[in-house]
Amino acid sequence: MKIIGLTGGIACGKSTVSKALRALGACIIDADALAHELSQPNQALFNAYVQRFGMAIVTPGGTLDRAAIARLIFTDPTMRAEVEQISHPLIRRAVEERLRMAEKEQKRAAVLDVPLLFEAGWDALADEVWVVALPPEEQLTRLLARDKTMSEGEARARIAAQMPLAEKCARADVVIDNSGTKEETRDYVGKLWEERIFGRA
Repeated sequence: MKIIGLTGGIACGKSTVSKALRALGACIIDADALAHELSQPNQALFNAYVQRFGMAIVTPGGTLDRAAIARLIFTDPTMRAEVEQISHPLIRRAVEERLRMAEKEQKRAAVLDVPLLFEAGWDALADEVWVVALPPEEQLTRLLARDKTMSEGEARARIAAQMPLAEKCARADVVIDNSGTKEETRDYVGKLWEERIFGRA
């Protein structure tokens, strides 16, 4: 089974590529979805966050206040490091368990869909890394279109909080330019699947 690490800049269209790979038969292991599962009340990540940050990060309904955590992460680098120190080991354990399941199911490829693949050091789990990229101004435009409540300053801060996209591209085995249409991206992903998973030129 080939393991692909899939990452990219915020709002660059990683989910489009992930969906295309799922449609081709890849097992998608989505780190954000796993984090969401683990963040439900009384799950491991929820309990760890509450133990560290108290009830200020819990909504009146008893669920995790994601907006409060996002504010912590994107305004204070020290706090971001602390949140990652809590969350990454728990999520990685869940990722490794899903990889074992995919191996048992004899999947041809598993895709680690991880926004912070390089930052967390999880590229070491992958046989190769695919990065989804956009030109900087296009990335900013798409982020602002995706989240209408975000100011341009906040959007730039979110982008700046991640590893520079140029650095991710330099470290990638494959760079997927997502500045075209969704159809063009899907076609290119299909071509990559044939070439890199099945070894067909």
